[in-house]
Amino acid sequence: MNEQKDKYVIITGASAGFGKATAQVLASNGFNLILIARRINELNTIKEEILSSFDISIETIEADVRDFPSLDRLLRPLISSKQIEALINNAGLASGLSTILEGDMEDWDKMLDTNVKGLLNVTKIVLPKLVSQNSGTIINISSIAGKEVYANGNVYCASKHAVEAISKALRIENAIHHIRVTNISPGAADTEFSLVRFKGDKERADSVYLGFNPLQAADIAETIRWVLSLPPHVTINDLVIMPTNQPIASVIHKNIT
Repeated sequence: MNEQKDKYVIITGASAGFGKATAQVLASNGFNLILIARRINELNTIKEEILSSFDISIETIEADVRDFPSLDRLLRPLISSKQIEALINNAGLASGLSTILEGDMEDWDKMLDTNVKGLLNVTKIVLPKLVSQNSGTIINISSIAGKEVYANGNVYCASKHAVEAISKALRIENAIHHIRVTNISPGAADTEFSLVRFKGDKERADSVYLGFNPLQAADIAETIRWVLSLPPHVTINDLVIMPTNQPIASVIHKNIT
């Protein structure tokens, strides 16, 4: 019997990378899904692929986490009658890599609005449901950049430091409601992250991962599955997950000949 048959997990940024991989892993474990992303065609393709293999329910929402009114209008009524097992705040990005002196203010707005305010927007909508259930898990995908500052990562690092603070605040405020809050901080991962940071420059993005074995999206998805598999009285507060060849944010040992 499928113990997860009435339970839904909400995943933001679900059209690629960690979000897509998490949807696939959780579907294989019987969770129903609510997938949110701006790219609805990619979401629907993922939905079709999953439903061809697993007997679960999937809802898709085309929305930008920065747009609270639109997201509220679409998401709040959808979750009103469902048991929400977890919210995976995965949507996030880096835009540009430069000093503050040379930084692009549009890049700053994009990172802060997505990584900080976007996470807050989704949480603001879903949290009342978790409180009413007196249960649930929130998993915030932060970054090693939320713990260490590296050269030219200034505003991105600041946004992920904010995610760490929000995770701690949520945990303090909602433990009384039996809501678990986990902060996951990956190091270098071979996803669309660098392609987005370098604004479509594939050669530059690919060079980030040459000469070592970075994390894969499946590694983080499997970690999320494990966190959700733990009994309700167990909370993993904070997880740092690094490639073996990246001991700290600013050091990657590469073998390039």
